[in-house]
Amino acid sequence: MDYEIRESARARYVRVSVYPDGRVIVTRPRGVSLLAITKFVEERRKWILEAKEEARKKEEARKRREEKSPSTLLPRPRRGSKVHTEAVNRARLLVHAHLESLNAHYGFTYGRVSIKSQKSLWGSCSHKGNLNFNYKIAYLPEDVAEYLVAHELCHLKEMNHSPRFWALVGTQVPEYARLRARLRRYRI
Repeated sequence: MDYEIRESARARYVRVSVYPDGRVIVTRPRGVSLLAITKFVEERRKWILEAKEEARKKEEARKRREEKSPSTLLPRPRRGSKVHTEAVNRARLLVHAHLESLNAHYGFTYGRVSIKSQKSLWGSCSHKGNLNFNYKIAYLPEDVAEYLVAHELCHLKEMNHSPRFWALVGTQVPEYARLRARLRRYRI
């Protein structure tokens, strides 16, 4: 079985990770011998093979879903360009409008609102109550953008994705599950 070994100064234990593409990575703390790694992998061989098979099945299912509803690649204007600046400004106006509208119901207190050029996140909420949104929210359909703002706003009360969190989102965006699925089709 092929696997990659990575050494980490922060690791306290040997651990194995199986990634969606089937790669197996063993992380070891400094000082753990290759013999110990080989023994560790052999002891977990059955689990690793099962995890690789599960990852393969999930990847195939993801590809089938993508074929049924292909993802939409959003524009990627050069940072600092006029198009990028306009998108950031549109995003700022859109986010603040949705925050004002939604928060009239929720009544949450939030800190700074930032529009960022993130590569993999649509939004986030910090423990300090700061809300961050990807500028590409400006390219989303209005109802999907509203869901995204409600999602991050509700993290001010529930910093998780528990049933209470989704119930809170659902008070203002009852079709959140459908909108969340639509959001997944857009690639940042």
